[in-house]
Amino acid sequence: MVEKILIIDFGSQFTQLIGRRLRELNVYCEIVPFNKIPLLGEDVKGVILSGSPFSVRDTLAPTVNLDGIKGKFPLLAICYGAQYLAHHYGGEVNTSLAKEYGRAILSVNDNSCPLFKGVASSSQVWMSHGDTIAKLPKGAIPVASTLDIDNAAYRIDGESTFALQFHPEVYHTEQGAAILENFVKGVCKCKGDWTPASFIESTVKELKEKVADEKVVLGLSGGVDSTVAAVLLHRAIGDHLHCIFVDNGLLRKDEFESVLHSYKDMGLNVTGVDASALFMDALKGVSDPELKRKAIGKVFIDVFDSESHKIENAKWLAQGTIYPDVIESVSVNGPSATIKSHHNVGGLPDYMKLKIVEPLRSLFKDEVRRVGRALGIKDELISRHPFPGPGLGIRVLGEVTEEKLSILKEADHIFINLLREHNLYNEVWQAVTVLLPIKSVGVMGDERTYEYTIALRAVTSTDGMTADWVHLPYEFLAKVSNDIINKVKGVNRVVYDISSKPPATIEWE
Repeated sequence: MVEKILIIDFGSQFTQLIGRRLRELNVYCEIVPFNKIPLLGEDVKGVILSGSPFSVRDTLAPTVNLDGIKGKFPLLAICYGAQYLAHHYGGEVNTSLAKEYGRAILSVNDNSCPLFKGVASSSQVWMSHGDTIAKLPKGAIPVASTLDIDNAAYRIDGESTFALQFHPEVYHTEQGAAILENFVKGVCKCKGDWTPASFIESTVKELKEKVADEKVVLGLSGGVDSTVAAVLLHRAIGDHLHCIFVDNGLLRKDEFESVLHSYKDMGLNVTGVDASALFMDALKGVSDPELKRKAIGKVFIDVFDSESHKIENAKWLAQGTIYPDVIESVSVNGPSATIKSHHNVGGLPDYMKLKIVEPLRSLFKDEVRRVGRALGIKDELISRHPFPGPGLGIRVLGEVTEEKLSILKEADHIFINLLREHNLYNEVWQAVTVLLPIKSVGVMGDERTYEYTIALRAVTSTDGMTADWVHLPYEFLAKVSNDIINKVKGVNRVVYDISSKPPATIEWE
């Protein structure tokens, strides 16, 4: 039995961060919507209430029945959660006269509170609220304050119930990690033994029991998630795993051959399929990004279905679904709005009669990499930047043609290789090369040119949910630009994207 912390999500943009911080402490946790709380078993060591974009005084504010939780399990209420406890248990929440958004200085007034054991009496925290707790709930004891609010933290006398008006999960809260550790390891008594090694051991055991001697089909992409999923399955069931690596013609330059070679070196049972002509046919005349994604997805399923039928008695389909995909598919307001249709979550067409197995569905992206390293997978595969399912098909803006794809592959090859040569590749979460659907005037030699523009993008991130652009050295960018313009026929201009996510997305389409 794996001990866990249950995080009840009220819709905060920071909820996933809470989960990530606990995982960094080697404590397993699960995030559930406020309206889909499971029965709490003995494996649950504590509960956390998240923040929310709502006010507790709103008519449509999310509510939850805490009768089986409060006073019975250790409980930590964050921001909206802290206001929720006050509002529903005899306190009072009003619109704040001095709204707090951003940094504030927290003063701890009760050093005996176990949540603040070893925490500095004065430190920076991150606030994000328009309401304030004017009156504490029944049995509450104030613990900390800021210059603008008296009740920045409180605890309930006689219970292991604690409430914070600020966000300990956000990096800007200086002592946030210590506060969370005090809760999960001090109050909840979690052992903190959920490590990559323990995950591998338990997952391999579960896969052996679940799949037994039946055959499993897995679509490899060359990415981290599918690679780690394949190695885990191979460790559990050996040659009962059949991997299919489809060349959609939209991979990076020479990627199909190099990645296929890497997989075979790892002892995986892999079939490579060149279906690039089918994908290019499906993309003819298609310019809309969502229609391109759907066209690519449909052809992939058709090709994959055809190849999987060649494997006699295949019963399972393995997918590299990871935890953010799972969370987003069961958001507090129902299934997430469609921004891009390429997540694994959502199942298969009805005609594909395969059961689903998802060995990574409890892991965040960085945890997948940690597990991959513990499995002994080569760093060149583990440290690869995320790459979209539709590949370069959504980095050629507008209609995809052989000519445009060839130009983009060459430019992308130069950008990625120079990042590696200058030891910048691992400083970047994701590097993107985009071919814009416009031409501009230039001069090469004594001749006027009218050619394409390449946009470069490099971002930093921890999980892809938010991202900021990387301040690459000017000299490096000058080198990349010069090499692309001089070596890639059809390009006379290179630009660098300095927008963050949000409001932009990492990909342009």
